[in-house]
Amino acid sequence: MRLALCVFLIMDILIYGTVNSIIFALVAVGFTLVYGVSRLPNFAHGALYVLVGFLTWSLVNDFKLFYPLSILISLGISAFLGALIYRLVLIRLRGMATSEIIASFAVGLIILEGLRLQGIGGFKGFIGPFYVLPSFIDAKIRIAEVLIDAQRLIVIFGGLAVVVSIWLFTHYTKTGLSLRAIAQDEQAAMMLGIDSDRAAVISLSIGSALAGLAAVIILPLGNVTAEAGYRILIHALAVCIIGGLGSWAGAVLASFVLGFAMIISTALFGSVWESVVLVGAIILILIFKPSGLLGKQKELEERV
Repeated sequence: MRLALCVFLIMDILIYGTVNSIIFALVAVGFTLVYGVSRLPNFAHGALYVLVGFLTWSLVNDFKLFYPLSILISLGISAFLGALIYRLVLIRLRGMATSEIIASFAVGLIILEGLRLQGIGGFKGFIGPFYVLPSFIDAKIRIAEVLIDAQRLIVIFGGLAVVVSIWLFTHYTKTGLSLRAIAQDEQAAMMLGIDSDRAAVISLSIGSALAGLAAVIILPLGNVTAEAGYRILIHALAVCIIGGLGSWAGAVLASFVLGFAMIISTALFGSVWESVVLVGAIILILIFKPSGLLGKQKELEERV
């Protein structure tokens, strides 16, 4: 009996830990792409995540559009806004890290508080359950005696598909290779005729679309709220700091470290420890390996 219970708990942690890890990877991969290519910290990332969720909900419920079409339109708007954020705001602040953070966060704040006026997050008496995206497949599946809904399996396969697609795009397309060149050595890439501003626009557009894609995959598991934007931004930052800023492989590795650490801590001590694990992991990484697990920035002893 005890052996069966232990096997069940292990399988539960493995399955839900994988789901949690893929969710972290989905919310962080767009932020990592933007920073890796253009060294721009897009602090409007979480706001774009929530915006796509709200736009998709609105197009389906208010305009009665087909769900997949609503998703495509919302992702297109998100990509356009990403390009607009760079062209109107960040291009004037390029190279001033503090100003980039403040400006992009201000844009995100405007978006989130504007959405709050529409009822997202409790304003006007509406609360989260009023804004819920439909699941792609409304069913439950039993895997090794662990019951899991089909949407979480879609999160796993969708997240893996996103990561693989990004890798193929950056390794086998002309545009993707130009982004890799800018990420590796901006000055040398510019000498070869690659436009840095154009690469930044493309990376912001793709990163914003990836934030939206994460939203339409993940939000059927919960509610569309303004607070989710701040939480997603914190999660994306945590993954990037732990994995190493600008390292895509590091972001994926950090996602699995955080995902399983939070699931295990929840199983052992309760959900109240999730935030402690998240913040504790960031602090430990900053103390012992400031560049992150796979980061390429110089370590503290090399800078002194």
